[in-house]
Amino acid sequence: MEDIERFIRGFGRFQQQYLREPAALDSLRSGQHPTTLLIGCCDARVDPALLMGCDPGDIFVVRNIANLVPPFSADASPGVTSAIEFAVCGLDVARIVVLGHARCGGIRALMQGGRVTEETDFVARWMKLAEPVRAEVLRALPHKHEAGRCRAAELASILHSLDNLMGYPWIRRRVEAGKLALHGWYFDIDTGSLLAYSPRKQEFLNLVQPLEAAA
Repeated sequence: MEDIERFIRGFGRFQQQYLREPAALDSLRSGQHPTTLLIGCCDARVDPALLMGCDPGDIFVVRNIANLVPPFSADASPGVTSAIEFAVCGLDVARIVVLGHARCGGIRALMQGGRVTEETDFVARWMKLAEPVRAEVLRALPHKHEAGRCRAAELASILHSLDNLMGYPWIRRRVEAGKLALHGWYFDIDTGSLLAYSPRKQEFLNLVQPLEAAA
């Protein structure tokens, strides 16, 4: 009950901050017009709107275990793919950000190759989408310790999702026409920094410096 009461008080603060002015409610009633689709992880520590300081309506968010994008297929499960289709074709967003993060439980499960819970293997089945990432990391880093392989897989899975996005015909057309941009970002929980993939340098670089460097 303590958590529930905290959530209710939190909504009261949200109401006072965002909904006091009639114009604010009118704006929400008029529909959504986000310019960004953000594909993030379900991890409770990685709330995209909170991390990016967004107001209601700023971003269209799709969250799943390990921020994965399924490859394009006419027979694909419509959960994630339908949300991507709606954001790109319905809302006409200008950019897609795939946001990964450090210490991701889904990626750890992928690299360990086992089940996550005793009940079902839903997570393991979902993480098979990133099996090429696991295979590549194990091949490239056979002697790396587990934490190092997991970090490498967290970064590589972002690129894997970006590659999968380019397999969607209506995404590829917009990217090639300069109407849609794709970004790969990584929230490093260990340092409090935000990294972005640079296609030119083919590596992740600091977009926002670690806390110590910023200070």
